[in-house]
Amino acid sequence: MITRSSRLTHVAYDIRGEIYEQSQALAKQGHQILSLHIGDPAPFGYKVPESIIKNMAANLERAQGYGDAIGLLEAREALQVAYAKRNFTDLQLEDIYVGNGVSELALISLQALLNDGDEVLVPTPDYPLWTSAVNLFGGKTVYYRCDEAANWYPDPEDIRQKITSRTKGIVLINPNNPTGAVYPADVLKRIADIAAEHNLVIFSDEIYDKILYDGVQHTSIATLNEDVICLTFSGLTKNYRVPGFRAGWMIISGPKQKATDYIGGITLLANLRVCGNQQVQFAIKAVLEGHQCIEDLTAPGGRLRIQRDLCYQKISQIPGVRCSKPMGAFYMFGKLNLAKFDLASDYDFVLKLLKEEKVLIVHGTGFNHYTNDHFRVVFLPDTEILTTAINRMAAFLERHQSKKETRIQLGEGIQLK
Repeated sequence: MITRSSRLTHVAYDIRGEIYEQSQALAKQGHQILSLHIGDPAPFGYKVPESIIKNMAANLERAQGYGDAIGLLEAREALQVAYAKRNFTDLQLEDIYVGNGVSELALISLQALLNDGDEVLVPTPDYPLWTSAVNLFGGKTVYYRCDEAANWYPDPEDIRQKITSRTKGIVLINPNNPTGAVYPADVLKRIADIAAEHNLVIFSDEIYDKILYDGVQHTSIATLNEDVICLTFSGLTKNYRVPGFRAGWMIISGPKQKATDYIGGITLLANLRVCGNQQVQFAIKAVLEGHQCIEDLTAPGGRLRIQRDLCYQKISQIPGVRCSKPMGAFYMFGKLNLAKFDLASDYDFVLKLLKEEKVLIVHGTGFNHYTNDHFRVVFLPDTEILTTAINRMAAFLERHQSKKETRIQLGEGIQLK
């Protein structure tokens, strides 16, 4: 028997895991699945900015050959200008890497850093790529807490307490997937100072940095302490609605002279895959200099803003469920009061919801959350689909109310019903 590598033992991606595979099987049987499980704008009618298509088409002949391993020069020049405007200092062209989405660059950046047993601090809940990448390359994931009672912000003191002699880096996801939190500058500054104090690398996943609501401001942690090596990740995937084009970038900032060997390792791995997709890189300059991102959709009256508000309102009204209103991205991270339902866990809830109501969402433990009572909903679908899906969820939970005796508050006393 041929078996998989033992390095995959702790690698998982439940967004496309067993429950997703069951949804595919149901779809093949003719069932219509309402999919609220993955952050892909394309199936829900979000249009690709015209400038991206035009620049790709106009430069197809130029994109036939291999390009620079760290990215097309004109794309990196445009990124240099864009990030200088965001208060990134001393940013050189060789500090900018363009690749096949943030996922590829995240994998490269961790593979170049980690030896077996090295530790990386990762938020819980997290986007599962980060946990899986650390584990894949022989590292050890150590989770720090994001506090639901404090708007899902990271706890800097929890981060500090979990640093050991083996700790190499801290992962941040801001704006956050799956919670939708956007971290304030004072929290980020405390984390940056801790990283500088302990000579740690910060991996800042900022792929949703323009998808913001209610006037909230996004701050890049790299701009808050110049004494820390910070790798900032973003791309066209979410802000510009083209995840299938696989265009991401990574900005290295801070005291790079003390990380020349590590940066050389990143460049080596970039060279091993020769180069990133060339076609889409020709669009980066035009996109960054134009106004084709997602901001109009998140403003009052914009489609995403309307859908977020609807999703939050309807989920919050379901008895036994609560959620925080997201300030960024396009995800709602709800919490079940499992004592109210005949459900064993978040996984049990998501699986049964799919089978009974044909609604596909993701269980919170799929994002490495430390309790088994959360779930993530994507609010990219239009209001009609969202309304139908959440109404089905409410009906499902009403059917699955616990049959156990329920304590009911009557005045100042407690009685059993």
